[in-house]
Amino acid sequence: MAGVHPQDDLLKMTHRENWKVQHERLHVKHRGHEAMHAEMVLILIATLVVAQIVLVQWKQRHHRSYNLVTLVQMWVVPLYFTIKLYWWRFLSMWGMFSVVTSYVIFRATRKPLSCRTPRMVYKWFLLIYKLSYAVGILGYLAIMFTMFGFNVFFRIKAEDSMDVGVIMLFYGLYYGVMGRDFAEICSDYMASTIGYYNKGGMPSRSLTNDICAVCGQRILVDVEEEGFIEDTYQLSCGHIFHEFCIRGWCIVGKKQTCPYCNEKVDLKRMMNNPWEKTHVLYGQLLDWLRYLVAWQPIIIGIVHGINFTLGLE
Repeated sequence: MAGVHPQDDLLKMTHRENWKVQHERLHVKHRGHEAMHAEMVLILIATLVVAQIVLVQWKQRHHRSYNLVTLVQMWVVPLYFTIKLYWWRFLSMWGMFSVVTSYVIFRATRKPLSCRTPRMVYKWFLLIYKLSYAVGILGYLAIMFTMFGFNVFFRIKAEDSMDVGVIMLFYGLYYGVMGRDFAEICSDYMASTIGYYNKGGMPSRSLTNDICAVCGQRILVDVEEEGFIEDTYQLSCGHIFHEFCIRGWCIVGKKQTCPYCNEKVDLKRMMNNPWEKTHVLYGQLLDWLRYLVAWQPIIIGIVHGINFTLGLE
């Protein structure tokens, strides 16, 4: 019929029909370019292999610089994509997290270190750890909920429930990575600033029996008593801590030694909640997300640059 635009026909199609039409057009557009496509795939595979080897060697030989560069990229790279793709929901959450975390890092790196700073730092990252873990679990359950078809009973579209699950899982993993890595930096910096021990392993300050070895504040609840807000823990080495301090030091800051004398810490005594235990699978997911967010965009950019230089675009 005269006057009917092809775009109007696409609007009348279903999503599946529209996808088929677009797929056919893509095949027509790239027909006869099989050799070029094969060359582009080989470049992609070779770049991925080389990049993986370089990153693994860098991580093994210079672990601290690798973690620092990866963390900075994980913090900055999403900002570019959220602004470019108008993901305002993620951008708002990223902004709130960045503002509070920047203030926490600022407090943790001040000299002299305020006696109130360690508790504030550890409580903030412990909160991030718990929230990210809970959001990630809910996202995973939402995905399983959709895959088994339970969304039909609640009249929820599969696309909507799956989108919610994927978004929540990503948020949980992303902020889980950010929180753990920033906590590592803050805990390392404060450990050297507080000055309870040095690289030689000898404490440079001494504590009385009623002082927390992390924050240096007085302990008001005895080890045998149950506190109203938090309990008091005593390690096998005899040093005592506020609950938030030692849980933040060991769980959030990934420290498994006494912050005063460097003796090995028995984490089982402090982990009454099984959900707070560090799972190997969860740690692997966080490492995978680091690679996906921080390095994958750079690797893809390098591949595009090689293809453009060779005239394969």
